[in-house]
Amino acid sequence: MFAELLRHRDFRWLTLGRGISFVGNAMAPVALAFAVLDLTGSVSDLGLVVAARSLANVALLLAGGVLADRLPRALVLQGSSLGAGISQALVALLVLTGTASVPLLAVLGVVNGALSAAFLPASSALTPQTVPATLLRTANAASRMTRSLAMIAGGSVAGVLVAAVGPGWGIAADALGFLLAALCFMRVRVPDPVREPSHMMADLREGWVEFTGRTWLWVVVVQFLFVNAVNVGGLQVLGPAIADQTFGRTGWGLALAAETVGALIGGFVAARWQPRHALGVGVALVVLDAGPLVGLAVAPTLVVMVVTLALTGFTMEQAGIAWDISLQQHIPADRLARVYAYDAVGSFVAIPLGQVVAGPVAAAIGAQSTLIAAALITLLATAAALSFRSVRTLRSETPVSHA
Repeated sequence: MFAELLRHRDFRWLTLGRGISFVGNAMAPVALAFAVLDLTGSVSDLGLVVAARSLANVALLLAGGVLADRLPRALVLQGSSLGAGISQALVALLVLTGTASVPLLAVLGVVNGALSAAFLPASSALTPQTVPATLLRTANAASRMTRSLAMIAGGSVAGVLVAAVGPGWGIAADALGFLLAALCFMRVRVPDPVREPSHMMADLREGWVEFTGRTWLWVVVVQFLFVNAVNVGGLQVLGPAIADQTFGRTGWGLALAAETVGALIGGFVAARWQPRHALGVGVALVVLDAGPLVGLAVAPTLVVMVVTLALTGFTMEQAGIAWDISLQQHIPADRLARVYAYDAVGSFVAIPLGQVVAGPVAAAIGAQSTLIAAALITLLATAAALSFRSVRTLRSETPVSHA
């Protein structure tokens, strides 16, 4: 099954480039979190730094989607990866030379977030152009499994590097990964969907019509608006601080690596088992995302976090593959990047808020209460999404129309 995918040259280079990027990306959040904590010791400062990147990312995603539907998508990946490599190299230089500050890290985070806004829609929309339609489900599973393997390596190495030589080297590895990924994307050569020239606002309206015209689509995006916001606040901001005080930095890196192990297992399962109503199954499994939040609140130990994050990884892989297949089979190819952009904006728009308020809310009501509230929001958002019949009954085998 997977061997057949490797016969397709463009898919090989696309997947390799993504995999290299994900190794670095798995290291960067761990390294950056402890770099800021070493710099100021403030959880609120950490929230501001990571929120700066997220704000820029969300603000420019729609423009990135239009760009990815207008320009060759492989070219967009090349340019954004090269720029991200340079920006992360500057972050590493600041941290390694002791000249970093919260404002400087936030500014470079904005740059990196802007580049990611171009990368994400182009990367997501490119997969169907690299394989035949009959291999699309397997290609999505293989791509996500590659990401999981890359993040296992990245998360594990990050914990060791941060503990042994400091966070700056983890960020430097991320910069190198982006530069190598850009070289891989230069080998991807696929024909892009033919589109008539049009105004940017017309492109955005066309994408909006596609996005809002399907109830299952916008409902799941709203679900993840809430789920993503509370999870990043709990795991990216409060998680490192709690780990620092309990089971250690290396343990936190290993726990994050366990999440990607769970995702890898989930990818194998999804490649071989795709239920007729896969989207509904994937959405329902999101309830398990509450596990790590509860674990951090009541039992912050390495064993608890490894188990709960592994289950979360498995869950998100099932939901993610079902989601990609649903979009790729139901959205016309020449509008797919814009729909992915609207999806990303809706899913990510509240992430900066979650990152910024996690620290102050935890200071006001306590970290435990904050994390329990986040878990309850995850459960309620999932139940609300499942109340829509179109989410529960969407069939994954419906062929896409390219009209």
